[in-house]
Amino acid sequence: MVSQVRDTGWFKSSYSGAANETCVEVRLTDTAVRVRDTKNRTAGTLAITPATWTALVTGLKNA
Repeated sequence: MVSQVRDTGWFKSSYSGAANETCVEVRLTDTAVRVRDTKNRTAGTLAITPATWTALVTGLKNA
């Protein structure tokens, strides 16, 4: 049996547009959420747990 791992690939928020220069890209997997700067993709990534990502997004929505 082959195990399927979720990996969304890198994507930008739907709020990011051509005129928005302060974007980040996100990549969701089963074990981590990775975040990187759209303008400097080779500068490294931040990796956090899916639970931490959910708490961050929820907190931002409620702010």
